[in-house]
Amino acid sequence: MTILTDGRARPFARAAERFPTVLWNDSADPTELRRSIKLGAVGATCNPVIALTAIRNDPEYWTPRLQALAAEHPTWGESQLGWEAVKELSIEAAKLLEPAFAASGGRNGRLSIQTDPRLHRDAEALVAQAVEFSQLAENIIVKIPATATGIEAMEEAAFRGVSINATLSFTVPQAVAVGEALERALDRRRAAGLPDREFGHVVTIMGGRLDDWLKAWTATNRILTVPGTLDWAGVAALKKAYLIFRDRGFRSRILSAAFRNHLQWSELVGGDLVVSPPFDWQHRIDANGIPARDRIAEPVPAAILDELHSLSEFRRAYDVDGLRPEEFVEFGAARNTLRQFLDADAQLDALVRDVIIPAAS
Repeated sequence: MTILTDGRARPFARAAERFPTVLWNDSADPTELRRSIKLGAVGATCNPVIALTAIRNDPEYWTPRLQALAAEHPTWGESQLGWEAVKELSIEAAKLLEPAFAASGGRNGRLSIQTDPRLHRDAEALVAQAVEFSQLAENIIVKIPATATGIEAMEEAAFRGVSINATLSFTVPQAVAVGEALERALDRRRAAGLPDREFGHVVTIMGGRLDDWLKAWTATNRILTVPGTLDWAGVAALKKAYLIFRDRGFRSRILSAAFRNHLQWSELVGGDLVVSPPFDWQHRIDANGIPARDRIAEPVPAAILDELHSLSEFRRAYDVDGLRPEEFVEFGAARNTLRQFLDADAQLDALVRDVIIPAAS
């Protein structure tokens, strides 16, 4: 057991020893991932925002690498070159996770790579890219948005043997719809006589982004809540989705992402699920010695849940039938996050353009 200087057990190490709750790092930056693995991380993720940040933070490597890629592929545009960099970043990170992949039989040790958000309206294109990405490394898991179109693509890609991580997902209705789609895919594979194996499917709920949206929504609607109440919204959705997945026997796991407070880890410890905080949150939780206690089955305090449930927008996110699939992409957190992903794509294009066509001086 890893011990802090004051004698307390390190939280993530303690959780891993006692519970099935596992840690994934919310970044594919290799330097950061190596540090996270030392804290116990057995997975990681990449998306346009993360990739853009990683490439910006290491210009000494990526500037000459992008120039070399441009020379190797003289007909490629900025987008193709940028996504090639994303793939290379993901492959390098996936190598670091191979020991965890082997040790868990494929359940962990996964590197999530996200499909191009510009494809979010095209199920066939999402499936094709998911299949392509799944072939980058044995331990790749592919992120597809939890919209009606994306869930259609997830089922087909999973049927074809792609390991799936749902993204752009903030609500219980989305998580349940994805869980059902992955069950259909697994059943279709069995019916077709396809090999059964550990896919490591996970269904993300970006709990902190649900908190963010509800804070924005209540402010717009001039609704006052007891201070701190909205910091429990994502936790409430994660706890409920976890119980539904367990009760229905879904073979995928819930993944907690988009951290805004330590509750999005500490309130989920004990569950057979994944928590994926940025490394800075891991460091803070670790440095503060937040206790790793079995809290997954403890309900959100009644007064907090009652106040949350008084908000119509929370009910849409929390109730199983609160949103119809066609409404998933229109939910406020989904629109804002999709725009951020699309903006990161545009910024990556601009970064590549500045490298391969620098301004004249």
